[in-house]
Amino acid sequence: MLSRVAEAVYWMNRYIERAENVARFIDVNLQLSLDAATGSAQWQPLVDTTGDRLMFAERYETATREHVVDFLTFDTDNSNSILSCLNRAHDNARSVREVISSEMWEQIHRYYLMLRQAARQRRVLDRPHAFFEEIKSASRLFMGVTDATMSHGEGWHFGRLGQLLERAEKTSRMLDVKYFLLLPSLDAVGTPIDDIQWAAVLRSASAFEMYRKRFGRIAPDRVAEFLILDREFPRAMQHCVMHAEYSLHAVT
Repeated sequence: MLSRVAEAVYWMNRYIERAENVARFIDVNLQLSLDAATGSAQWQPLVDTTGDRLMFAERYETATREHVVDFLTFDTDNSNSILSCLNRAHDNARSVREVISSEMWEQIHRYYLMLRQAARQRRVLDRPHAFFEEIKSASRLFMGVTDATMSHGEGWHFGRLGQLLERAEKTSRMLDVKYFLLLPSLDAVGTPIDDIQWAAVLRSASAFEMYRKRFGRIAPDRVAEFLILDREFPRAMQHCVMHAEYSLHAVT
């Protein structure tokens, strides 16, 4: 396979995965703000999760809900915003239309147009949960269409590598932020707010129900164990690395 094609498919899937992850992080944080204190202490860690603290600080004085949501959703100067990810994923898909299926192209193009229209209107906070749910659904639909309509050859494996490495990275970032940034002091460890935030970490990885079925009550060490070492949950780092290794062997 041409290196140009492999790179385009890899980044197409990686950007789609990143867009879904950012949408999920924002949606969970919006829900968390109903149960915990709001303000900079609540929203700054979300920017840290995507690794954009310096750029955000250059543009905004405070990490308000409105600033963070706009920055992570529509700001095209931010390479990790949802809109930037979709722009790049769409460009990569267009460059390899001869490799991907027509169904894949149709889905990513619909997704792209939906987000462009939302960016023009800038009314996300009117119905935030519905909007971010639509983004998550569009991303999952694209991945499902990819699995169902693209031959599972080298191109598919390169795309799978992009998806899995992005997923593992975001899971590690979530845990890192929870350990070092979310709680205001060590006195808060083990308090109800600590439990709420660990539940939010699980929800940010779509892992809440699977964790509860496995362990029951929330315990920090078990949450970390589940998200790092579980071999069956698809967003656990171990699972991602195992399947990424399989795809890597398939293309080498």
